[in-house]
Amino acid sequence: MNVSRIIAASRRRIYDAFMDAAALAAWLPPKGMHGEVQAFDPQPGGGYRMTLTYDAPSGGRGKTTADSDTVAVRFVELVPGERIVQAVEFASDEAAYGGVMTLAWSFAEAPGGTEVMVSVENPPPGVSEADHQAGIASSLDNLARFVGQPNPDRR
Repeated sequence: MNVSRIIAASRRRIYDAFMDAAALAAWLPPKGMHGEVQAFDPQPGGGYRMTLTYDAPSGGRGKTTADSDTVAVRFVELVPGERIVQAVEFASDEAAYGGVMTLAWSFAEAPGGTEVMVSVENPPPGVSEADHQAGIASSLDNLARFVGQPNPDRR
């Protein structure tokens, strides 16, 4: 499965949004969720652990608890401004959410900014393709808003 979007920002600005724990927690959670990063090591072989919690708990939607998803992510490949490959594993007692999913994010120059392409391999069978596409599209929308904001490190 592949999802893409053109974002009005440089490839480097988008890449940098992956390399900062606070930034990642701000934009990665899809609509209706918020994130908390418990560990972060932005280097090849490093990764992060994040809990995504539903804003309006209803019980029964989460993979880790009734209202949350916790993921352990390992950075398989990091090419600044070009590509990020992640091995993603949900913390769950349910086999339908087990296994390691690969997310490959690539960034290419495009008219109006950067085309961000996301490729998903080996998704957990308990998550439908439509749900994956909607979640990634929502995260891309959040990323576009996030990187469109002034960079606090720029003076």
